[in-house]
Amino acid sequence: MAKGKRTTHRSSSGKKLYAVRDAKGRFKDIQTYERAHRADLARKSKKEK
Repeated sequence: MAKGKRTTHRSSSGKKLYAVRDAKGRFKDIQTYERAHRADLARKSKKEK
């Protein structure tokens, strides 16, 4: 996921989504919460390294 503020939305099927917008307000990246969260857990923080 790109750096930036994530906003949450819901898909038509009801799944939670994370969306990142660019400077102009357009969607830069949209990911399901489930996938984004799993990727966050898999990454190690600077302190953990």
